[in-house]
Amino acid sequence: MPLKTYRKKRDFKVTPEPEGHTGAARKKNARLIYVIQKHRASHLHYDFRLEWKGVLLSWAVPKGPSLDPSVKRLAMQVEDHPIEYAKFEGVIPEGEYGGGTVMLWDFGTWEPEQDDVEEAFRRGDFKFTLHGRKLKGSWVLVRTRGFGGSSGRSSWLLIKHRDQFASREDITETNAYSASTGRSLAQVARDGGGDVEKAATGDPAGRSRNRRK
Repeated sequence: MPLKTYRKKRDFKVTPEPEGHTGAARKKNARLIYVIQKHRASHLHYDFRLEWKGVLLSWAVPKGPSLDPSVKRLAMQVEDHPIEYAKFEGVIPEGEYGGGTVMLWDFGTWEPEQDDVEEAFRRGDFKFTLHGRKLKGSWVLVRTRGFGGSSGRSSWLLIKHRDQFASREDITETNAYSASTGRSLAQVARDGGGDVEKAATGDPAGRSRNRRK
């Protein structure tokens, strides 16, 4: 089962994360889902997810995406997540796997730029176009060597291609809040009963929207 690893790591009696259903029904010809979740767990990172064959293929991007084609961002492949996870924004209880605050930072759809997606993944050179609220245009994931070997995870680089959407703007700073609710990480934590101070360390310095206790 594609979601076996995902489910094994979580206690769904405790975490509000969706358990998910493999092979969830999809409308014929529906566009493929894309999502990035900003996640303040033990460290801040961005979870980059692409829908494929009934699950969300997932990578943890420590520094978040860059619009600058000269910048290569490390992306560690993690377990597949259920399609339902694409709508998750909230607090994973401390002590649980991934404990911390999750923000729906960007979402939209995507499409492959290669005819044979499976072969592109096997080669480790996967090109695609994003149609997100924040990220748009052509991108590539390139598998690397030398990282992640001891953890058994596959290491990739997430790179923006040169097109009209390329920029030197640091979008993780200039567009830091939820694409779904407009909240900061601190606000998501406060509303979900999480650790507000910890979550606030993932918000832009001096610009946290949390002003209430």
